[in-house]
Amino acid sequence: MTPLLRAAHGGPAAAVVILALLLGVAEDLAPARVLLVGLAVLAGQLSVGWSNDLLDARRDRAVGRTDKPLASGELSERTVQVACVLALVAVVPLSLACGWEAGLVHLVLVASAWTYNLGLKATAWSWAPYAVSFGLLPVVVALADDDLPPWWVPAAAALLGVGAHLVNVLPDLDDDAATGVHGLPHRIGRRRLPAAATAVLVLGSVVVTVGAGFTPVALAALGVVAALAVVALTGRGRTPFLAAIAIALVDVVTLVAAR
Repeated sequence: MTPLLRAAHGGPAAAVVILALLLGVAEDLAPARVLLVGLAVLAGQLSVGWSNDLLDARRDRAVGRTDKPLASGELSERTVQVACVLALVAVVPLSLACGWEAGLVHLVLVASAWTYNLGLKATAWSWAPYAVSFGLLPVVVALADDDLPPWWVPAAAALLGVGAHLVNVLPDLDDDAATGVHGLPHRIGRRRLPAAATAVLVLGSVVVTVGAGFTPVALAALGVVAALAVVALTGRGRTPFLAAIAIALVDVVTLVAAR
C-alpha cells in the first residue's frame, strides 16, 4: 500500500466502502447508483483518514509511530493537506448526486467522523461519532433508493460502529495515553476492553436477529457469534482481540444478508 493510502487508513476506509457497496446491492440499487454511493463514501472516508493523520502527526512523532507516513517522513504534510482538501471538496457533489436527502445525510455522517478527529477521540464521548456515522450509513444507502431502512438496521450498524471503535483502539492504548488521549476505551481499560467490545458486538447481533425475524441465517450467525464471544471472554493474548474482530465480520455479513 502506498504511503498516501496508508495515511488515509486505507484498510478501514476500504472496509467501510465495501460495506456501503454490499448494502447497495442488498438494497437492489441500480449498478450505477451503487457505484455512485461507493464513490461518495470513498471520498468521505479518505478525507476522514487523511485529516486524522494530519491532526495526529505531532502525537505520532512523539511516540515514534514509524508505521505512520507523516510521522516517519515518508510524506510531507503539504501533500496530505492537498489530498484531504480534494477529497473533502469531492464528497459534496458526489454525495448530492446520490439524491439530496441521501447526500445531506452522508455529509452529516462525514461531519460526525470529523468530530472524532477534531477532539472527541480524547473524551468519554469518543464512541459517539462511530455510532452516528455507522448508524447513518445504511440510511444513506436506502435514501439513495428513496427508501428508509427499518429501525433495527441503523441500530445494529451503530452498535457495530461502537464495537469497531473499542476493538480498533486496543493496540494503540499505550501510545494514546502517553500523548494525552483518554477516550472511552482508555477509561474502560485494557483488561476490560475486550469484554466490553464483545458485549457491544453481540448486542448488535441480537438486534439483527430480532429485527430480521429470527430467520435461519440470523439464528445461525448468532450461534457463531455466541461461540466467538466465549473465545473472546476466555482467551489470552491476542485471542480476545481477534475473536472480537471475527464477531464484527459476522455482524457485517448478517446485517447485509438480512437486508
